[in-house]
Amino acid sequence: MIKIQNLCKSFDEVEVLRDITLSFEPGISNLVIGASGSGKTVLLKSLVGLHEIDSGSILYDGRDFSKMNFRERKEIRKEIGMVFQSGALFDSSTVVENVMYPMDMFTQMSPEEKLERANFCLSRVNIVNANHKFPSEISGGMRKRVAIARAIALNPKYLFCDEPNSGLDPKTAILIDNLIQELTQEYQMTTIINTHDMNSVMEIGEKVVFIHQGKAWWEGSHQDIFETQNKELESFVFASKFQVHINQLKKASGG
Repeated sequence: MIKIQNLCKSFDEVEVLRDITLSFEPGISNLVIGASGSGKTVLLKSLVGLHEIDSGSILYDGRDFSKMNFRERKEIRKEIGMVFQSGALFDSSTVVENVMYPMDMFTQMSPEEKLERANFCLSRVNIVNANHKFPSEISGGMRKRVAIARAIALNPKYLFCDEPNSGLDPKTAILIDNLIQELTQEYQMTTIINTHDMNSVMEIGEKVVFIHQGKAWWEGSHQDIFETQNKELESFVFASKFQVHINQLKKASGG
């Protein structure tokens, strides 16, 4: 479980996150949504220590990450998997080398053990016969699956995904959503997903947090969204659905 208590973060005296208190449970898909500039990306980066918070606390199963020094945080980071928006694979490394990277950084495993674990993770995300290919030689969907394989290489307790469906076609996006949800449930990870994709929200949003103007404005399940009386959330959801419809019309017309 990850708990956030009264978290605040500013840049150049501009308050981006304001007094956020939330909890994220293991074994379910926790989705964070919000408009561009709402603060959801800053929140994710703050949780993993890429941004230092101004005040408040971040608790990983009761351990206060915000008060830890670099060495103490490194122990927590061994328990964290991260899927970046672009995939962030190393172009000059093969698929299997990319997946072994966290093991090279954080473990004393033998080369044989690393290879065995990497092969297992790749098979778990349905990547076969691609170990020795480079990222440029595989599809965008496969690159995202390799990124997920790398993220679970250390059998993490916590998984963070930043726009995992970015740049993917709808069919592949659904496959990635279902894969993340399946792995979350299988390994009982605390998974937090930043997304603007309302299809993802409706498909796997067991818990949804709506960030608006730097505040945790609303939270509930994807079913609750249909019954909400929250005007800001309604406006965001309607705008998102409308934009999806416009994009579909443009694609159909060849525009």
